[in-house]
Amino acid sequence: MNHASSRNVNVLVVGAGMAGLSAATALQQGGRRAVVIDKGRGVGGRMATRRIGAATFDHGAQFVTARDPRFGDLLGKARTAGAALEWCRGFTADADGHTRWRGTPGMSSLAKHWALGLEIVQEKQVAALRQRADHWSVRMSDGEVWSAKAVILTAPVPQSLELLDAGGVVLEPALKSRLSALQYERCFAVMAVLEGPSRMLPPGGFAPAEGPIAWIADNQLKGVSAEPAITIHATDAFSVAHWDQDRDETARMLIAAADEWMGGEIKSFQIHGWRFSKPKQTDPSSCALVSSDPPLVLAGDVFAGPRVEGAALSGWAAAEAVIAAIPH
Repeated sequence: MNHASSRNVNVLVVGAGMAGLSAATALQQGGRRAVVIDKGRGVGGRMATRRIGAATFDHGAQFVTARDPRFGDLLGKARTAGAALEWCRGFTADADGHTRWRGTPGMSSLAKHWALGLEIVQEKQVAALRQRADHWSVRMSDGEVWSAKAVILTAPVPQSLELLDAGGVVLEPALKSRLSALQYERCFAVMAVLEGPSRMLPPGGFAPAEGPIAWIADNQLKGVSAEPAITIHATDAFSVAHWDQDRDETARMLIAAADEWMGGEIKSFQIHGWRFSKPKQTDPSSCALVSSDPPLVLAGDVFAGPRVEGAALSGWAAAEAVIAAIPH
C-alpha cells in the first residue's frame, strides 16, 4: 500500500448528496474550509438523473418539498437560478397541496446547482477512519491517507459504521446500539423507454395501493424527458425478495406489473438497485455527534426525515456542530 500521497484538510465531508452539499455550504459560510469527497462520478446521491438515448429519467428522488423556511428559501433561490420548477401540488384529488419541485431539466440539476462553489473530489472512496489526538486519519481505497481536523459522514449509517469499525473506532455502547438499529428500505428502479405515450395522466406520478410497485412516473409528462420514459420504483418487500436474482428478469417482472399504465411498447430498459433508498425510521436527533475532539458527526435523511429536505436540515445541523467544536 502506497501512503506517499496525502492531503491535509480542515473539514472533510464524505458524500456529495444533499446532506453533504448542505453541510459543506454551511461550513463555507461559517468561515471553515470544507472538502467534499464522493465515490461516484457525479453529485446528488439519490437526486439522480440518467439518459438512455434521447430519453431522460429521474430514477432516484422524484421531487422535493419544503416545509422548513430555510430550505424553502434555498429552493426559491434555485428556482430563480433556473435549477428548479414546480411539478405539481399533489398526485390525487385529495392531495395535501404542497408544491412538489423538480430539478430542471432533471433532479441531478438541483444537486449540481447546490454544488456550485464547493470543493468536491469525485471518484474517491473512503476505506477507514482512525482517530488521532487532534485529527482524523482517513485512509482511501486507493491507498491515500488524508488528515482532517473534523469529519462529517453523510453516507447511509451502516456504511459509516463500517468505516469507523475498519479504523478501530470504538463507539459508546448506547450510541452504537442507537445507530445500529437504523434501517433502510431497498428499491429497484426500472427505466423503460416507450415507443409511444404512456397511459398515465398528468401530472405523471402515481403510487399504487398494492402490488410490487411503490411508485411509477412518466418523465415526459413530468417535463424531464423529450421521449416517453417511465420510471418504476419497486416496494421494499419486492426489492429485498429479488435482490440477488437476475436483474433483467426482475426488471421484466416490474414492467409486466406496470402494464396497465405503460401503454406503448418497450424500446429498451435499464434497472438500478438502490440498496439504501430511504430510511425505515428516523433518529430523534438531527445528526449524531460521535466525537467532539476531534469532531466527527454523522448526518443524512435518517436523522432529520426521509426527504431531500430532511437531508439538508441534517447537513446544516452537522455543520453547526463542527463549527462549534473547532476554531477558525
